[in-house]
Amino acid sequence: MKVLFLTGGSPATVFALAPLASAARLAGHDVLLASPEDMAPVATSVGLPVVAVTDGTMRRFMLSDRDGRPLSIPDDPRERLDFNGRGFGRLAAATLPELRTLVADWVPDLVVGGSLCYAAPFLAHELGVPWVRHTWDLGEPPEMDLGAAAELRPELDSLGLDGLPAADLWVDICPPGLRGSGAGPRQGMRFVPYNQRRPLESWVLRRPERPRVCVTAGSRVSDAQETAGLRELAAALGALGADVVIAAPEAVAASLRDADRGVRAGWFALDTLLATCDLIVHHGGGQTSLTALHAGVPQLFVPTIPKMVPPCSRVSDFGAALTLTAPRQTPADIAGAAAVLLSDPSYRERARSVSEEIARQPPPAEVVGVLEELVGAFRAR
Repeated sequence: MKVLFLTGGSPATVFALAPLASAARLAGHDVLLASPEDMAPVATSVGLPVVAVTDGTMRRFMLSDRDGRPLSIPDDPRERLDFNGRGFGRLAAATLPELRTLVADWVPDLVVGGSLCYAAPFLAHELGVPWVRHTWDLGEPPEMDLGAAAELRPELDSLGLDGLPAADLWVDICPPGLRGSGAGPRQGMRFVPYNQRRPLESWVLRRPERPRVCVTAGSRVSDAQETAGLRELAAALGALGADVVIAAPEAVAASLRDADRGVRAGWFALDTLLATCDLIVHHGGGQTSLTALHAGVPQLFVPTIPKMVPPCSRVSDFGAALTLTAPRQTPADIAGAAAVLLSDPSYRERARSVSEEIARQPPPAEVVGVLEELVGAFRAR
């Protein structure tokens, strides 16, 4: 069986697909990833073969129209969802020419696309093969599909399609107890953390006497304002008596260490680091959230993008986290919420219950069998 996986434009979209793609390879199937050029090194870092299908970045697709004219991010949260969906639609349109060239020589039996990889249904429709929609995290708002469909109207019209083709199957890595509403048949799969690795220091594996708090703004943090915000936040949490560790790209981490020799910062594989943490404070990224839930660690969400608020709120409503939305995101607000999470054991108990639910889901190797059956059923038609 030949399986083509389509990623998005951030490392998290690669890491989300890596467990199933790796399991399919280990089962003897021929696997290939297609991604934007800047994500190809991320794919190869986790041992997966990859072909770059666009030199455009996700930032460009979000902030420019197809003719290169700049776009402004809307202030209204509902309009922002449509805006984001259209950006992913432009990513799909940009990748389709190279994808069609690729499958002319390497014809897949199955296409697996990440949550917002809208090229996947087009490609599968043209090839007459099934396509699987693979969630990246806790779920994406359905309004983004509407924005993508509007952006891709020319491509839909050219194929005589009224709307985006429905997936033949969803592979869902969100724990069942935290899932939002969603259409289509669902195959649950155990979330398996994937990260780019670095050599470990022994302290990472040793639980300190005082509470350890991980702070991260994700893999894309870069500018001076974001770096200063991490430094200010670390100081506020350190005042609680916590052992603060900042997980950040090495360039940012080096800047933090240069400014304050007492700051412990670096590129840490979160699944390893969180095994000795009591709390993680972060922006609400889906892979970060799932990695913390996998570790049974309470979370303090400080989301800055509207689409992240609903999944963060579901975890908070379950009792495994707290969510601070603007304008309640000052260092003092965050330190106060962190103090609550560290002192109330119920948050860890609820987080651990989700970890146990994750462990009960079918492993990727078992889901490969489901994909084999899906392809077999298509061939038998």
